[in-house]
Amino acid sequence: MLKVGFTSTIPLEVLIAAGAVPIDLNNVFITNPASLALIEDAELDGFPRNVCAWIKGIYGAVLFSGITDLIAVTEGDCSYTKALMEVLSLKGVRVHPFAYPATRDSRALRSEIEKLMARFQVDWDRVNAAKRRLDEIRVKIHEIDRLTFQEDLVSGEENHYFQVCSSDMNGNPDRFEAEIDAFLAQALKRPARRERIRLAYLGVPPIVSGLYDFLEGLGARVVFNETQRQFSMPYRIDDLVEQYRAYTYPYDIFHRIEDISRELQARRVDGVIHYVQSFCFRQIEDLVLRKSIALPILTLEGDKPTEIDARTKIRLEGFLELLEDR
Repeated sequence: MLKVGFTSTIPLEVLIAAGAVPIDLNNVFITNPASLALIEDAELDGFPRNVCAWIKGIYGAVLFSGITDLIAVTEGDCSYTKALMEVLSLKGVRVHPFAYPATRDSRALRSEIEKLMARFQVDWDRVNAAKRRLDEIRVKIHEIDRLTFQEDLVSGEENHYFQVCSSDMNGNPDRFEAEIDAFLAQALKRPARRERIRLAYLGVPPIVSGLYDFLEGLGARVVFNETQRQFSMPYRIDDLVEQYRAYTYPYDIFHRIEDISRELQARRVDGVIHYVQSFCFRQIEDLVLRKSIALPILTLEGDKPTEIDARTKIRLEGFLELLEDR
């Protein structure tokens, strides 16, 4: 089966309809025990040190995985992706661009999806059948999310894991669904968790590890993982084009804030952690979030895949003390 990597969430239904194995290269990079070595390999090949570590990690992940076909999201994600495409093309990788229209225009988005369908030789009947299958799995991931903030049965990291993996269904939807079923059966037997402080995590998934466990050790829990939740297509929309128009990540910050504001209220959030990646244009969005959200916000910056450092832990402790006082 053809393995197809991608740089950011794309219409997964197209790859499933084509019988390909979808591979989210972000997940390959961050779960690799030698993730730092992947970054170093990219730098040895000439990538600058002041380029986002995710881009260098994706480059290393492509070479590590032997991926020959890549879907690169050229609009709606990292601004470095176009240059990454060019470098990987020199390595013999077949690159297929995909662009989310900045205006969220439905005709433009449909056109992009149909270009992708043509490249992988599938029609709308097969793509819609794949969507129905994936939606069966997504409903179960939405239940994990509900158990996180309504029933208090799921940890922040468990919530993060299942939602972030929905971007590629771990490369095998059937096997991933079985993992979800086993988790749900176990989670429903748990007693409710008792963390005092309810947090939202905004921004891209963290490159650093240990964040969720550290917070829960201090009596706080993330009940809203913003971007990860978006990967699971949370709105249950039947039309494929409208589903990817509603998906907030690739569009403007104000489209995201509408979704964030609803969820902060529904999940009874006490405070917000906004994670930003070093050398990423999305750092600037922190200015808009701070003017748009009334809750206390702590902004954390990460660079490379390491454990959270002592300075970050001290800042988190101070932030939680502030929330306790409130």
